[in-house]
Amino acid sequence: MTEVKQTPKKVLPPGPGRPKGIPNKTTTALKEAILLAAEKAGGKDGLVGYLHGVAVDNPQAFCGLLGKVLPLQVTGENGGPIQVAKVEWSIADPAPDDSESV
Repeated sequence: MTEVKQTPKKVLPPGPGRPKGIPNKTTTALKEAILLAAEKAGGKDGLVGYLHGVAVDNPQAFCGLLGKVLPLQVTGENGGPIQVAKVEWSIADPAPDDSESV
């Protein structure tokens, strides 16, 4: 039987990379460029004008965008979490059925 040798894992100190919590510069620059392009494409109405055009011309893409934005905007009373309640209706004293009294 052949014996498999395992090499110990090397633990390296943190490198000179980006620290945790600091956004990637390329991603930030790309987001800013996209927003600027959308503002210019919207003409005098800016970003809102552009998004309105997308909503009219391509509602499927706009709905996908809404799906990403809306959950961030939903809050409960006074900005707190949403409270979900279950409401059940039942008849406490039903009227007698006339067909049974014969």
